[in-house]
Amino acid sequence: MKTKGIIDHIVGWLKDYADSANIEGFVIGISGGIDSAVTSTLCSLTGKKLICLNMPIHQAKSQFDRSNEHINWLKENFDGVSNYTVDLTATFDQTCEDFPKEIQDQLTMANVRARLRMTTLYAFACNKKYLVAGTGNKVEDFGVGFFTKYGDGGVDLSPIADLMKTEVYAIAKELGVVDSIQQAKPTDGLWGDDRTDEDQIGASYPELEWAMRYIERGKDSETLSARQTEVLALYKKLHKANLHKMNPIPVCEIPKELFK
Repeated sequence: MKTKGIIDHIVGWLKDYADSANIEGFVIGISGGIDSAVTSTLCSLTGKKLICLNMPIHQAKSQFDRSNEHINWLKENFDGVSNYTVDLTATFDQTCEDFPKEIQDQLTMANVRARLRMTTLYAFACNKKYLVAGTGNKVEDFGVGFFTKYGDGGVDLSPIADLMKTEVYAIAKELGVVDSIQQAKPTDGLWGDDRTDEDQIGASYPELEWAMRYIERGKDSETLSARQTEVLALYKKLHKANLHKMNPIPVCEIPKELFK
């Protein structure tokens, strides 16, 4: 894997896209995780302006602190980086008060957190006329659909969506992302506790990447272990269940003769 070449390619792609859209900068939510750290660093390397938002909602202190550590590292190393902390805890709590209690299961309200953050990112982007940079990687965005529709999936462009999670880690190492983020276990930070992505999904990212590549290869003659069989079934189940996130919005096309 040619990490330096990939970095140069993504940075060039980001800059060209922004230039063609006559946009001067990017907005990104910093979670304290590897994906947002890498994406924000790549955006900074374009030389364009970058607004970093730390948006805690009953957040674990470790996640909040890692976000700020990364933001401070960006500001020390790149010009044009600014940041805001927008504490959405009170907004989320008010939403919980306003919503009927019977719809407030854990998953529903976790997704509400992601959508509150998306709304905040777009408020800044609209005001500054910047682009919201997405942080989804390939196995999340196109494999198991591990993102919130119109939450962290609501973005203007996706710089790292053709990279597997393990490849994102390799890019992070090349970029010199702070050690605390490189060493932290992946988590979406939507639950107010320390559960990891693996806890939620039921498989590690290397396992999910294996399943994604196995399917992309088509029929394979290799003998699968019990765990590989289990992971493959899990991957297929999640992929099928979350296709509605990955596919374009269905449009009901009206037959032309009905317009006559």
